[in-house]
Amino acid sequence: MGTKTPVAVLGLGLMGGGMAAQLIRKNFDVTVYNRTLQKTHALRDLGAKVAPTPAEAASGAEFILSMVADDDAARSVWLGDNGALSAVAPGSLLIECSTISGAWARELAQLAKARGCEMLDAPVTGTKPHAAAGELLFLVGGSDAALDRARPVLSAMGRGIVHLGPVGSGALVKLINNFVAGVQAVAIGEAIALIERSDLDSAKALSVLTEGAPGSPLVKLISKRMMTRDFEPNFALKLMMKDVHYAIEEARSCSMSLETAMAAARVMHKASEAGLGEKDFSAVIEALRR
Repeated sequence: MGTKTPVAVLGLGLMGGGMAAQLIRKNFDVTVYNRTLQKTHALRDLGAKVAPTPAEAASGAEFILSMVADDDAARSVWLGDNGALSAVAPGSLLIECSTISGAWARELAQLAKARGCEMLDAPVTGTKPHAAAGELLFLVGGSDAALDRARPVLSAMGRGIVHLGPVGSGALVKLINNFVAGVQAVAIGEAIALIERSDLDSAKALSVLTEGAPGSPLVKLISKRMMTRDFEPNFALKLMMKDVHYAIEEARSCSMSLETAMAAARVMHKASEAGLGEKDFSAVIEALRR
C-alpha cells in the first residue's frame, strides 16, 4: 500500500467538515485545524490528526486547503499568529476554497509564490449536504500545472471541476453565481410575502411560479423552505450577504453597478438586523413577512 498524500484542511464549518470527511474516506492523510476545537472531534474519530494551529496543520502537508468565512478569516488562517503560510514547505500547493474577493486571491497567490509555492482559488458551488456527499463543483483559478496536481484532491470532494482562468477567476465566478442566487432568493421571498398578504390560494399561486418560467432549481428549493419556515442553515444568510457585497465591490472595480444585487443586499441587511444572520439564507423572507 502506497504512502497517503498529506492534506491539511483549515476550517471545519458547514462546508469544511464535510470536505475533510470525504478526504479521509478517500484515503488521504488528513490533518485538520479549526478555531473551535469541538468541531474537530468527529473528524478525529474518523482518523484525522488534529493540529492546534494553522501552522502545525500545514507543516509537512503537500496540499493545504482553506474553507473559512471571508477575506478576514482567510487572512487570519494564512497570515495571522501561527498562520499556515509561515510553515508551508516550498513546493506545497495552497488551495483556497473559501468564497473570497479576487483581490485577496491574487494577493495570496503572490505571497505563496514568495514561499516557493503555487496557489489555486477553488471556491465551490453547493451547500452543506453537497459537501457531506462529495458532490461539490469546484470553480478554479490558477495554472494548468497546479490544477493537474490538485485534481485528485478536488475530485475526492466533488462531482466536477471548471477551470476558469488565472488566479482570481474562480473567486469572481463564484461571487457572480452567489449574487444571482441571492437576488433570486429575495425575489421569490417578496413573491411569497405578496401572495400571503393577498386573498390568493398560496399553494396554487406558488405552484405557478415554481413550475413555470421562474422555477429555477434554487427557487424550487428555497421556496419550499420559506413556506415551511425550515431555516436550519445549509448556507447562512450572513455569508450570502457577505458574498453579495463582495460581488458589488468586484463590479465597482469594473466600473459597473449591480443594481439588483444592491437591492437584495438591503433586504438581507434587514433580515440580519432582525437576528436571522445565522439562519439559512432562505430566512430572508422573514424580513419581508414582517
